[in-house]
Amino acid sequence: MHHPVHSPRERALLVIGALLLCAIASLLCAGMTGSIAVPLADLPGALRQLAQGDPGVSGSLAASLIELRASRALAAFVTGGALALAGVMMQALLRNPLADPYVLGISAGASVGALLALLLAAAAIVVDLAALGGAVAVSVLLYLFARSDLRGGLAAGGGASMLLLTGVILSSACMAFVTLMLSVAPESRMRSMVFWMIGDLSGAPLRLAPWLVLAGALLYALRSARAMNVVALHAEAAATLGIRVGSLRKGLFFVSSILTASAVTSAGSIGFVGLIVPHACRFAFGPDHRVLIPAAVLAGGSFLVLCDTLARTVIAPQQLPVGAITAIIGAPVFLYQLHRLRR
Repeated sequence: MHHPVHSPRERALLVIGALLLCAIASLLCAGMTGSIAVPLADLPGALRQLAQGDPGVSGSLAASLIELRASRALAAFVTGGALALAGVMMQALLRNPLADPYVLGISAGASVGALLALLLAAAAIVVDLAALGGAVAVSVLLYLFARSDLRGGLAAGGGASMLLLTGVILSSACMAFVTLMLSVAPESRMRSMVFWMIGDLSGAPLRLAPWLVLAGALLYALRSARAMNVVALHAEAAATLGIRVGSLRKGLFFVSSILTASAVTSAGSIGFVGLIVPHACRFAFGPDHRVLIPAAVLAGGSFLVLCDTLARTVIAPQQLPVGAITAIIGAPVFLYQLHRLRR
């Protein structure tokens, strides 16, 4: 007896459904895990209390714990989803599977802004605004220097060599400023600066703006998915096949820049999510962007939620920076994927 062959549409729905379940499981796991664990038996009651409104004084300990942890878990999810989606778009823009959201130096610009604000002992909101300002400044410089690269068609060899080189140089310049600031920072501010550099979700509040950015970017990416498929397969002939290559590349650049700026502003520079998650999804589900885009968002969000749960609990009550956890897990996974691709 043979099993029916699923159509591409059914397969895509299966993949996205399974990843959606994984995302919900990762959020529940984050809510239950911590220095005080929430038993599985208490979970339905606690969720019911939260659904009815404020758990307040009458609510159980389980409901209060889940409410406390939920905002951090949701901040982790939206950050991971944004980084993974930015990674997919950067890889499509640069036509390079090794591209990630940080390759163009946008996060390095954010680091300069945030560390300058931390050095001056500014309030948290000022640090966020300074990070956003730094990211926007680098994006604008990149666009001004590599405008022709973004407008033009895709040459056979390197689609975006000018853009990539400009990004690398701007990133190096920003990191020089970061090193200078770290070298003159007083001891009292050093820890918060280093944690921001590595990526940390301990102070990340739950805000609406990152969700709106992610939703808008996801909508744009899904609408451009077919064009991204054509460019990936037939780069030279894309324009003759009716794809407006110039506007697609500008769109990919701006939307991935906004996503990166949003993620870095919320949680600092968390590495590897935007590199390994798109790779793993492409490896598991194939290169079709119509499946790859939603899959990467869900997988990236779940991955960062689980990494942040580890960061909170491994040596609780002390917390580790989540960027260190993503790098420790990400590096061997990526090496394994590269090895499999070689074979």
